[in-house]
Amino acid sequence: MAEGAGRRAGPGRAGPGRRGALEVRLALDTNAYVDLCKGVPETVDVVERAETVALPFAAVAELRAGFAMGRRSSENERTLRRFLLTEGVRVLYPDDQTSHHYAAVFRQLRHQGTPIPTNDVWIAALVLQHNLVLHSRDRHFDSLPQILRT
Repeated sequence: MAEGAGRRAGPGRAGPGRRGALEVRLALDTNAYVDLCKGVPETVDVVERAETVALPFAAVAELRAGFAMGRRSSENERTLRRFLLTEGVRVLYPDDQTSHHYAAVFRQLRHQGTPIPTNDVWIAALVLQHNLVLHSRDRHFDSLPQILRT
């Protein structure tokens, strides 16, 4: 993972006169955070133009699991911590209300016959609960039309 996610991009960096802030409250999936760290232009632009950025706890857990298995664990952890300290960035944790969204998403996916990974059900539930727009490359979120996507 490239160094500098916290310095290179952060919410609200579009500034006056730049291609306008989206005024979007954004959630990043795990792969979107990785893309941000790699400097993928589309992701950097979306994050810079967002009003706020949230990382669901499941994405943070997936990232840290990946760090634990990699050779640059300490570097990746420092980069994540720096990003999480960026103004306008926060981690989302589940609560009782989240569990109701989780159950509704789980039921919908089961009825549609389109299951998705459990961590992504948590991400979807938090996105719905907090009225966020999701940035992710995962196509299985297409099974949830109520999830707004970038």
